[in-house]
This record gives sequence, C-alpha cells and structure tokens, in this order.
Amino acid sequence: MSDDIYKNLTQLGSHTPLPASPEKAVLERVPNPKKDMDYNVRFTAPEFTSLCPLTGAPDFAYLMIDYVPGDWLVESKSLKLFLGSFRNHGAFHEDCTISIARRLVETIEPTWLRIGGYWYPRGGIPIDVFYQTGEPPKDVWIPEQGVAPYRGRG
Repeated sequence: MSDDIYKNLTQLGSHTPLPASPEKAVLERVPNPKKDMDYNVRFTAPEFTSLCPLTGAPDFAYLMIDYVPGDWLVESKSLKLFLGSFRNHGAFHEDCTISIARRLVETIEPTWLRIGGYWYPRGGIPIDVFYQTGEPPKDVWIPEQGVAPYRGRG
C-alpha cells in the first residue's frame, strides 16, 4: 500500500497539543484501503470527560463508537485529540454524545455509525445516550457494546 494516502495528515507523527475546544479540533480522515468490503471498526473511550455547562463540574463517560467505513477511515490520533477537546467543554451529556456522532458522520461519511455514551451519575442519575445512522449493514459482525448499565450499590 502506498504511503500517499497519509500525506495530508497533520497530527500523526508529531507533537500535537490538545485542542482548546471541539470546534477547534481537527478530525482527520484517510482513504479506506479496504473499501471493497464491509467491516466494523470500534473505538472505545472509557475515560471520556467533559464539563457540566452550568456548574463546571467534571462529567465522566464510557464512549463506544462503532462504524462501518465507506470511502474513509477516521485517523485515530485525531479522534483521540477531538475527544480530549471535550475535557474543558461545557455541554450536557446528550449534546456531547450527539455532537461527536454528527462530526464523525460529516467527516468520514460512514456506511453506518453507532455511538453509545454511558455517562456516570450526575445528581444520582446515570444518563445513557445512544445514536445510530440507520439499520446496520447485513453480513457485518457488529458485536453488542457490552457496557453494563450503571448499578451503583444495587
């Protein structure tokens, strides 16, 4: 495979500071070298953080992103920096989760995408946020996300 597909990447292989905000984060993509087949890609971010938009208190989530690529793959370092840019970003759980999904869909135009945002309790109530672009493709193994619902002391 030719390294030419990586020539436009600006963050991989260099020191790249954490973006100040999700809007300033550069989410990069590379051509899918296996676009002749359907397959699932999974990213797991068990230590995702953002801020409550009202109190500024930290919020924590376990994010799981599954996608079936079309012509593009998301470059993983840029995804890591994009997710990290939420660390000082104030937004409700629903907004964070759906904003991540929308940005990925806009950038990589996947055949299919699913995100599960499993948020730890705020005010004693855990909030889980789910989104997918439609029906998953047939003949692609897409495992369950397997994140147990929050149980606390129960």
